[in-house]
Amino acid sequence: MGEHHDQFQARLKQINRKHEAMAGGYSAKLRPDGLLVIKPGSVQSRISARTLVFFAAAFLLFKGFLMAALGFGSYDQRVRTLAGGSAVERAGAFIMQADPVSVFFAQKIGPVLR
Repeated sequence: MGEHHDQFQARLKQINRKHEAMAGGYSAKLRPDGLLVIKPGSVQSRISARTLVFFAAAFLLFKGFLMAALGFGSYDQRVRTLAGGSAVERAGAFIMQADPVSVFFAQKIGPVLR
């Protein structure tokens, strides 16, 4: 009796897993032998590559604007001060350090701000 119960529970678990997979979408294919096979659809990320590129460009523009507004010396001093802090502040300093793209943007934005 216990064996049948275990088999039933295993089958029920398999059905629930398949149901959860199908809840996100599915596709049906007709095989050459006439059998209709239904498979779970592929999961697509909600964040596209275009969004990531846009976010990175906006962040680099923001850094360039800060460099242009504060001046390169002041900006570097603030990043050095940040690097002397806690682990989170050191991570922020690493992200905010000057890079060639941000410096380029700062050089282009600087004359407009003055």
